[in-house]
Amino acid sequence: MSAAIQTQSLTKVYGNVVALDDFSHTFEPSRIHALMGKNGSGKSTLVKMLSGVTQPTEGTMALDGEAVSFKSPQEAFDANIVTVHQELSLVPELSVTENIFLGRLPRASMLGVSAIDWRKAHRQTEKLFDRMGLSLDPKATISSLSVGQQQTVEIAKAMSFEPTLLLLDEPTSALATKEVEMLFGLLRTLKDQGVTMMYISHRMSELAEIADTVTVLRDGQHVGSIEMAASSLGTVVDMMFGDVARATRPARNAAIPKDNPVLQVRGLTREPVFRDISFDLRRGEVLGLAGMLGAGRTEVLRSIFGADPLDSGEIVLDGNTIAEPTPEFMVQLGLGYTPENRKEVGLVQEHSIHNNLSMASLFKLAPNGLITKSAEAPGVSKQIDQLHIKVDSPDLPVSSLSGGNQQKVVIGNWLNTDPKVMFFDEPSRGVDVNAKQQIFQIIWEQAASGLSSIFVSTELEEMLEVCDRILVLKEGELLSELDPAETTLAELYTACMEGL
Repeated sequence: MSAAIQTQSLTKVYGNVVALDDFSHTFEPSRIHALMGKNGSGKSTLVKMLSGVTQPTEGTMALDGEAVSFKSPQEAFDANIVTVHQELSLVPELSVTENIFLGRLPRASMLGVSAIDWRKAHRQTEKLFDRMGLSLDPKATISSLSVGQQQTVEIAKAMSFEPTLLLLDEPTSALATKEVEMLFGLLRTLKDQGVTMMYISHRMSELAEIADTVTVLRDGQHVGSIEMAASSLGTVVDMMFGDVARATRPARNAAIPKDNPVLQVRGLTREPVFRDISFDLRRGEVLGLAGMLGAGRTEVLRSIFGADPLDSGEIVLDGNTIAEPTPEFMVQLGLGYTPENRKEVGLVQEHSIHNNLSMASLFKLAPNGLITKSAEAPGVSKQIDQLHIKVDSPDLPVSSLSGGNQQKVVIGNWLNTDPKVMFFDEPSRGVDVNAKQQIFQIIWEQAASGLSSIFVSTELEEMLEVCDRILVLKEGELLSELDPAETTLAELYTACMEGL
């Protein structure tokens, strides 16, 4: 069942971007190989090539010395390479057995009619569970199981194909501590049975517990591979980031006053997503919310904005205490929110640039419900000029713009509401380097004019570059407060993983 995976000069190029550069390595059989690296390091690209989702621009791959070249996921699957994705692919209404053998349930002839042999199907599931050391009811519906149990069913489904290589992409991202322990027990059992695994995770604390080796990628290049038992987490962090210089922000003209905050949050709780979140946002400050996937950053912003309900807590915006926030009320009080998914949530792609720059401010422009293009025009022109949005005509659909200019339209739409506070959720996602810097400059200029902002980004380098202060969230809890001027990238990453 085991297999060694060899790569030689594996390279993947997308246009001018080298996603993976000359990667050569041998992953030894019957071991758990952790694949580490910050966002954009090349981890996903490597896994996609191993699983047949994409093909290398250059280089070769081999299983146990035999060259392989996968043109599709099916070809990789036929070579006994199975992937367990971060998002579960189970059908909640079906049973455990049905999910594991979906599309290949055993059949038997009964009175000349072919029908599913449920007794045999459940026996196959029980036999699989016995081999994996699992104790689950094959007849239970998926929706009745915990998330951890569902994850083990997902792995059992993969194991039913008897893979030689099992690719695990963030399998613990949605699991509680006890469920993680259960999953790790399962992975150790599979390793003892000879299964080779590649394991992607952002949780540094998991490495010492589950990984035999750690392979680190940085900027598409193979930094090195080490034995975890003979290394430390600090060594892994150093490999991931190297000698990265401390990021600096433009000098601010004056210190940000700590008294009279514009936004106060006390004891904000929405179980099981986040709990007891308290902080102040100062006038003219860019406050960062840092954390890994599932930390609760976006969820906190959405609840303050009123888009998601709260269990408890207090919000005070510009002196107004809000018991039950709603988006309409919060906007009227001076809160703007640029969402992380601009194409589906921040913009109406079929509408014009003009309309998209006016949507959030209609309550001011048309208090009696009468919308006129002439009333909207000054705000549209103002944002196009001040944000340097490149448009041939504001009457063109917003979908005709580049990603960076679309993001500027999202920002301009909310700036037209004259906000006191802005939430910037992943404002640089999917934009080029030049547009990213322009967006950061907009945030700094608005801060200098007195606008208070909360900034969220999965790119930790951006947190250090943009923010005046950073709050670190992990699994829905507020862990620490950091000064970007006194924090290195490696320290921020470690804080998000383990806390400081």
